[in-house]
Order: sequence, then C-alpha cells, then structure tokens
Amino acid sequence: MTASTTAGAAALIREALEVYADDPQAVQALQGYARRLAEPLRIAVAGMVKAGKSTLLNAIIGEEIAPTDTGECTRIVTWYRHGHTPSITLHPTEGEPRNLPLKRVDGRLVFALDGVRADEVERLDVEWPSPALQAMTLIDTPGIASLSQDVSARSVRFLTPEDSPSEADAVIYLMRHLHASDIRFLEAFRDTEAGRSGTVNAIAVLSRADEVGAGRIDSLLSAGTIAERYSLDPNLRKLALGVVPVAGLLAQSARTLRQPDFEALQLLATLDRAARERMMLSADRFRRSTEPEGLTEEARASLLERYGLFGIRLAIVLVRNGFGEPTPLAHELARRSGLDPLLELLDRQFQARAEALKARTALAAVEDLLASRPRQATERLAVSLERLQANAHEFRELRLLAALRTTGVQLAPELAAEAERIIGGHGTAASQRLAVAPGSGPEVLVSEARRTLARWRSVAESPLAARPAVEACRVVIRSCEGVLADCTGRARQPQSA
Repeated sequence: MTASTTAGAAALIREALEVYADDPQAVQALQGYARRLAEPLRIAVAGMVKAGKSTLLNAIIGEEIAPTDTGECTRIVTWYRHGHTPSITLHPTEGEPRNLPLKRVDGRLVFALDGVRADEVERLDVEWPSPALQAMTLIDTPGIASLSQDVSARSVRFLTPEDSPSEADAVIYLMRHLHASDIRFLEAFRDTEAGRSGTVNAIAVLSRADEVGAGRIDSLLSAGTIAERYSLDPNLRKLALGVVPVAGLLAQSARTLRQPDFEALQLLATLDRAARERMMLSADRFRRSTEPEGLTEEARASLLERYGLFGIRLAIVLVRNGFGEPTPLAHELARRSGLDPLLELLDRQFQARAEALKARTALAAVEDLLASRPRQATERLAVSLERLQANAHEFRELRLLAALRTTGVQLAPELAAEAERIIGGHGTAASQRLAVAPGSGPEVLVSEARRTLARWRSVAESPLAARPAVEACRVVIRSCEGVLADCTGRARQPQSA
C-alpha cells in the first residue's frame, strides 16, 4: 500500500510539473516536494523557550551537537541531516551559503557564526554521521512565545506558514505544563496545508520531567501520572498522538556518558546513605561538599551540569545495585529518563507512517498550487489529486484517526477505541493493530485478523449503524483485510531450517 501511495504522489508531482512548466516559481517548489518524497521524514522539535528542545534533540541523535545555551544559534532554525562527513552550512537571508568551521569543546560542537547576527541567517544545515539521522531529519526551532517577538515569529512562520505546506512533516512538541498557548500552536500546526486532511502528526513531550518531583528519585513516576492525565485531555488528545514524560538532560548525558562521569559516580556510590542524603539536599550543598575524598569541585560542577540532582541520585542508586560498567549504566539511565518510550513512539507513529506523511505533504503542495495559481487545463490534474486523496488507504486511515480523536464517528466507545487501534493509532505493526503479544507467529495473527474482520463486517452490516459509523467501519475493514493478506502471505512462506 505504501509503495503505491508514494508512487502516486510522485506521479502527481510530475503531472503538475508538466502543467506549470512555464512557471519557474511553481517548478522550483514542485521539484522541492519531489525531493522530499525521497528524503527521510522531517521532524521538527518545537516548544516554548527553555523547554529543553536542543537537549532532547541531542539525546535522540546521541551526540552533543545542538547548542543548548542562550547564544545566537538557539535563535536560528537548524536542520540536522545525515552526512558521511560532518559539516555546518550557513544559509543567509541574503547572499550565498557558506561553510562554518567545525569546533568541539569538551565533546560539544560549538557554532561560530563568524560575526553574522541571528536575524541575518535563514537557517543552519548540520550534516552529521549519526545512525539516528539516517531515518529522519531533525529540525531544531527557536522558542515559541519568546520575549523576542522576532525569534518567536521565526518559528511560527517556519512551522505554520499561511500559504504553503509546513517544512516539517511531523512535530515533537515540548511543554513544561499544558497551557492554552500549547494548544493554540498545535492547532495551528494541524491546520496548515500539510495537516488539512485531518492528519494527527504531533507527539507531545512533558519535558524536564525530573523537575516535576523536585529532583526526587521517583520524579519520573509523578511525571508519568501527569502525562497520562494530559493524554486524556480532550483538547490535547485531538492534536497529539501521545504524551511522553522525558528527563531531557539525563537522556542527553546518558547517551554521551564519559569515563570521568562514571568514575565520579562510582566514588559517590561509596558514601553511606546518610552522607549522600545530606549532600544531595541542594545543588549548592552538593557542589560545596568535601566528601568523598578525591572528587574535585570541578567534577561536581560537571556532574550537576550534565545530570542534575535527579540524574546523580539515580545513577548512584544504579551503581550501588550492580551497574558496575559504563555501557550498561548508560543504557539504564537512558531507559529511565523516558527517552526509550519516546523513541518507540516515534518509530510506531512517525517512522511507520513516514511515506504516507511525506506523500500527504506533496499532495497538499499540489492542492495549494491549484488554489493559489489557477489556470486553464488543470482539470485533469485536479481529478488526479482528488482520486489519490480518496483512494489511498493510508490517507483514509489518517483521516479516520483524526476524526476518532476529534468529532467522533458515532461508534460506541469500546468500538471507537478498537477502531483507533486497528487503523494504527497505537502503532502500525500487525501485533499492535490486533492487540496480540509482540512476536506472535503468522498463524496467531491470521486467526485474530480473521476474527476481527468478521466482527467488523457484522458491525458495518447493522441496520442501526449511522452513515458516519458505516464509513468508519469500511476503513477498519480495509485495514483488517490488509493485515490478513500480509499475515497470510507470511504464514505460507517456507520456514528456514
């Protein structure tokens, strides 16, 4: 299904290029959307000022390459793409792009704008040989609702342009608390041309989650309860596919754990509990402590900067409970930071639908072109666009998912919840759609798919079902048929010895 949808979007772009061949501006835009179909999914990281966007981006990439201070670079839209050779390219608002020098200090990439002001820069392009960037392009955006209206407006214009699809196919939105301004931004992102089909293409992150419990070791549990409450909020539920609590600073430092960090944490773990608790009453007290012997003030300051009190407390407990090597400790810290659940959600909801989301952006571009630059002889192009929008099952799933989360489709609550799962609301793998154990064999999946398909055909045939419910059932049935066909094909394949 995905391959045909992508091919259909590419064919539509080619048809539009023929129609608008004499319009250089339209041709340039269409060629850009054609390239986007072949590129990794574009995911923007957005949120209010000081929400921890760059820190989370570093955690996802697994390297400290995004600036996390308050310098000029945090006011610039910065793209992070996969490249075999590290490079930074500055694209000014006027003039030709130029390369910036690569400089690392204490393991962190330092951006030197060479005297150029942030308001003179359209964007920065960073290419980096990170495995994470092979599957997605990450876009770091300046803080929304910044004290500087220019900085805030730059993010809003980039993510929610008024007259064209967004540069981003999806967004990770960071928030400290759920405010009306967060809802307004997510509504604007959904209402851009790229989201006009009703696509829900945002994930919310309850950022700096360790601060919810004032740095206590159970802070993430408290943050998880809040995130669950937010995920059920009717205003947010229709705009985001989920809410994940993440301690971004700990996630970043866990992914970049250094040997000196590990040795310092081992020293701290040698102290008895009473001494540790006295020391950890505040950041200032930790920094001024003289215990244990051999841990310098500089090392303490580095730990505070990189892990915070929550991360230090958690790491000490883990070391004392058997995590005696740097790599296992780093993996466990990353897991407990909330990063792993976020990466799993990204994989289930964005990467699994990457081709459909990119194709939707291409279709929105053609739709916008027909509306903004009308001309004769576009009837055939309009028909092709309408046919692809109506017949591509991935788009029908996305539209139904949005409808289930917003207006509803006149299904009983338990059926609506099941429909959301079957069309991929919890992930697009067959086991996730059918609610069976991960790793279940093809025979189990085939049996459950057949049972589910029969039940939904029965629901669709009910004389009491309203028309919106019947239309929703048809989408669910088509999803069941696709899962059944796929699992049946796998069941028939000969098993390797």
